Amino acid sequence: MLSAVLAAAEEGDLNPLLPADYDIIWSAVCFAIILFFFWKKFLPALTKTLDARAEAIEGGIKKAEIAQAEAATALEQYKTQLAEGRAEAAKIREQARLEGTAIVNELKEQATVEAARITANAQATIEAERQAALVSLRSEVGSMAIDLASGVIGQSLTDDKKSSALVDQFLADLEASEKAKAKK
Repeated sequence: MLSAVLAAAEEGDLNPLLPADYDIIWSAVCFAIILFFFWKKFLPALTKTLDARAEAIEGGIKKAEIAQAEAATALEQYKTQLAEGRAEAAKIREQARLEGTAIVNELKEQATVEAARITANAQATIEAERQAALVSLRSEVGSMAIDLASGVIGQSLTDDKKSSALVDQFLADLEASEKAKAKK
């Protein structure tokens, strides 16, 4: 076969690298039909698909940017609310501390008043019991003194005025002697 190609090449008419004219024409017609079909059917569909993908990507980017902006806004609002919450919590703590101090002071004042009242009641009770004890002691000492005086003088002291005067004088002398001993 190589020899046939070389023989044809020597004749000068045929170039082994170039096809025949009818092959070139029919190949060009087929190429034009395929190119026209590709141009009208595939290229628009491909362009439409690529445009849709580009729009989807751009839409996704825009959505992401919007979402990022919304997230930044939400973050700022959260930070603002958090700062407000912290400030309000500090304010509430301070108010509670002040109220606690006021309550403690009020309770201390009430306790002081109650203690003073209890002390006054106790002193009044003590004074009343002291007076009752003095009256009881006076009557006992008086009756003992009358019995003793009756035994010493040999008479019965049945007169209330005399016995009362005698008891009063005895107790006054007793108190005077106690005071004199206390001064020494």
